[in-house]
Amino acid sequence: MYPLKLKDIDIKQFLKELEITPCRENGRFGIYISPLRTERTPSFKVDYKENLWYDFGIGKGGSIIDLVMHLEKCDSLEAIQILRSKKNIVFIRQNKQFPESNYSGLIILKTQNLSSYKLISYLQQRFINISIATRYCKEVNYTSGQKEFYAIGFANNGGGWELRNPFFKGSSSPKTITTINSCSAGCLVFEGFMDFLSYLTLKNISSPIQDSLILNSVSTLSGGKDFLLSHRKIHCFLDNDTAGKNALNEIRNLGIETIDHSESYKGFKDLNEFLTQNNLQRQEQGYVFVNENPCSARHF
Repeated sequence: MYPLKLKDIDIKQFLKELEITPCRENGRFGIYISPLRTERTPSFKVDYKENLWYDFGIGKGGSIIDLVMHLEKCDSLEAIQILRSKKNIVFIRQNKQFPESNYSGLIILKTQNLSSYKLISYLQQRFINISIATRYCKEVNYTSGQKEFYAIGFANNGGGWELRNPFFKGSSSPKTITTINSCSAGCLVFEGFMDFLSYLTLKNISSPIQDSLILNSVSTLSGGKDFLLSHRKIHCFLDNDTAGKNALNEIRNLGIETIDHSESYKGFKDLNEFLTQNNLQRQEQGYVFVNENPCSARHF
């Protein structure tokens, strides 16, 4: 068991000492750019009340000791020694009280067809074909911390929603995979729904010809293995990062023919970044387009 005082070291203050600050926060939690990997969209959460962290990109989290183990790539004993060497008392939490009335969790209020100008504009900024997006996404109103928000929602198999807007990336419970069954022998695998929508936009098709598995996080991969095992060939469009490569290797270990398409967008974090940056470059060159997408997708 970890020493209680060490586990009570305030994660927020610890990160602040490392010059790592939240991109956004409320009284109960903060969302950070992950200190454990390279990313552009913040997906590292620190729960101020429980003094715990969770990295949605790699599906791992825990206490301050677990965080140091990941940061320093060391075992628990070494992590404890590192924390014990800290002399600054500001690290120690002061048993802060967080009234439950200030936080009620993320609750879905209603869903409707996408109509918000801001949400549609956000999709356009990411060069997603709107008619494709409206086929698979909804506009979702939800509450968090007793405040009401709205976001683009993408449903998963468990009845939960992946939620995105220009200022928020999260999900409602339960967190699980999304499968789209076309009764085909092949299966396309995407880490998130923005990559799935980007693929359809690049291909200029309204629905995939092959079955699709959208993980919604690489941490849910185990829940999609039975679906993958029902296919003869797997096409992976995962992120060009450590978590994506680890997921690719795990899929290859299933023993099914697996094709890695990430080389097609090498130099970009993911398929949507490839789509966005290429279109921005074309715009700078004076190319004007409305409904069609100029990026070639023949190699996908």
